[in-house]
Amino acid sequence: MLKVENLTIRFEDREAGQEVVKGISFSVKEGEILGIVGESGSGKTMTALTVMGLLKKHAFLDSGNIYLENLDLLQLNEKQMRTVQGNDISMIFQEPMTSLNPTMKIGRQVEEALKLHTNMSKKERQEKVLKALEDVELENPELLIKKYPYELSGGMRQRVMIAAAIVCRPKLLIADEPTTALDVNTQESILKLMKKLNQKYKMSILFISHNLRVVNEICSRVVVMKNGEIVEEGETEEIFKNPQYEYTKQLIEAIPTRVQKRKIVLK
Repeated sequence: MLKVENLTIRFEDREAGQEVVKGISFSVKEGEILGIVGESGSGKTMTALTVMGLLKKHAFLDSGNIYLENLDLLQLNEKQMRTVQGNDISMIFQEPMTSLNPTMKIGRQVEEALKLHTNMSKKERQEKVLKALEDVELENPELLIKKYPYELSGGMRQRVMIAAAIVCRPKLLIADEPTTALDVNTQESILKLMKKLNQKYKMSILFISHNLRVVNEICSRVVVMKNGEIVEEGETEEIFKNPQYEYTKQLIEAIPTRVQKRKIVLK
């Protein structure tokens, strides 16, 4: 589904153009949840933003290719990339209050991608919006579409963000620290929801996190990044049983023992 090859990114404003992502390669299979884990500054979010076509202005590409199936995303111009963003690839972020428009009702925000990427009638779009809100397990979607973000809890806002991201049924969903700003119980419900969506729609997910416990719960494979490089990659269960790199061992040791072996179980 997704193949990243020899990706190198550096910042213009860093001394001597310091590289922040250093020749990394990985792939995401169809229907797979792949985790990228690492501490702040490891390059994981920069990698995700590059896949999404949202590389910041002060960062630029030294080398690499990013293929979505057979389409090389780095060869697309801005107009071509806009046809992919929100349609074939969508992204959700860790803090929905900074991503949702506080002045716009929920229904309009979830509908936005449909208006951009489809020729549906207003009625058809509304039906899709309601279905997306039902998919993320929000009650009374007919009432919810008339509310503003500030009227919802943090967990509800994150579900709205997920609904907006999946309304066009993307091939790949990028989740950048989607549970960090939430309490533990809400985290668990969001992780379970993402697993359900992955299984229901066979949607590939690139899951970015600094928290190896969370990655262990939801991802089948994991890529461990440090200082812009991939230091370890493999099946999540194998990484936990037999980590090869000292940094990975430290991440695992930092997880409370009672939650190390937990896995999302769908009922």
